[in-house]
Amino acid sequence: MKTIDNIPVSKIQRASKLVSTGAKVGVNYLKYYGDKLTKSEIEARSKLNQNNAEDIYDSLKQLKGSALKVAQMLSMEKSIMPRAYVEKFSLAQFSVPPLSPPLVLKTFKNYFGKLPNELYDSFNTTSVNAASIGQVHLAAKNGKKLAVKIQYPGVAESIASDLALVKPIAIKMFNIKGKDSDKYFKEVEGKLIEETNYVLEIEQSKEIAKACSGIPNLLFPGYYEELSSERIITMDYMEGEHLSEFTAHNTDREKANQLGQALWDFYMYQIHKLRKVHADPHPGNFLITEDAKLIALDFGCMKTIPMEFYEPYFELAKPENISDQSYFVSKLYELEILRQDDSAAEVEFFTKMFHELLSLFTLPFHAETFDFSDTDFFGKINELGQRYSQNTELRKMNANRGSKHFIYINRTFFGLYNLMFDLKATNINIHNIKES
Repeated sequence: MKTIDNIPVSKIQRASKLVSTGAKVGVNYLKYYGDKLTKSEIEARSKLNQNNAEDIYDSLKQLKGSALKVAQMLSMEKSIMPRAYVEKFSLAQFSVPPLSPPLVLKTFKNYFGKLPNELYDSFNTTSVNAASIGQVHLAAKNGKKLAVKIQYPGVAESIASDLALVKPIAIKMFNIKGKDSDKYFKEVEGKLIEETNYVLEIEQSKEIAKACSGIPNLLFPGYYEELSSERIITMDYMEGEHLSEFTAHNTDREKANQLGQALWDFYMYQIHKLRKVHADPHPGNFLITEDAKLIALDFGCMKTIPMEFYEPYFELAKPENISDQSYFVSKLYELEILRQDDSAAEVEFFTKMFHELLSLFTLPFHAETFDFSDTDFFGKINELGQRYSQNTELRKMNANRGSKHFIYINRTFFGLYNLMFDLKATNINIHNIKES
């Protein structure tokens, strides 16, 4: 894979890159209008999405950092985003062009004050895994194989400016309106800032590994503070393949179910026992061992779940509460889905919309076991997402609603459901971890 010798780090450089990308998108729309003269709307739109996805991703992978992280987040919205975007943006999970060896050494020295050969017995300057915020290198010390994650230069310093550039696109894409929309962007900005603090990540990683050590078939690497810093993490190298690589060839249902149960229990334990959760559930953050054990990585993005959100959110996972109209509506107000300034039409529309969404999305919680290989269930989720994303009535309304906590909790569940579906896990015991 081609490596990168430099990353735009100044606001002007990064803004210029996104402006040039915007110009390419404009050209793609001109081509789209021309294509509509000779092709069907579906064919023309498909080509437009493909061209835009390629141009936007090619730009973001050179910028890295927050802009690329947002693309990674969007790739998990499979029921909302066009397939071309999902396929391209999903590359940000664990397959982007890495820094060149000279830039790796320069970056390491800037962060740690020493070169890698002064700390490790051996260090491979060629990355084995590159993602949105950092890349991983193999190293060894005292006979132990290590993985060293190095943050890209300029990432932490450019979060606010990157989000300011991405904000207009997000507002248009998700139909966000209203003066209080900043609470959502502040939530994302806060989490991205946390993700660039590798001292915090080590602390969170050790805390979660200790708390979840009793969950069967779940493993975590060990971490080494003396070989780490605010921008570098040294941990045990864990042998395994990425979850997406495993699911591409696995035909062993027993292994899939073992992994699926471990994954489900891992998330339910965090949510219901710890009230905080690994809010970045994409395939690049999980490895599978040869004996079908799940390795959990990268705890930079942890979401604390306050009780005032936890209680109404999971109350609406119960079928008896979904069917109780007055109770259901009261919880929608608690979760800020319904607003006091809503018109009667908006109350009716969003009550009906979320009743339909939650009736479907909470189905796994309505039984003792669930089949996550059920294509009918996931097909309905995708159909519902696509239907509301194209709903002209919804586009006229203020879609700026819902607690800020929805951003990462919904992201967690969408990601978890998708991973469970990719595994084709069946007969999963939903209530292995009981709510307290």
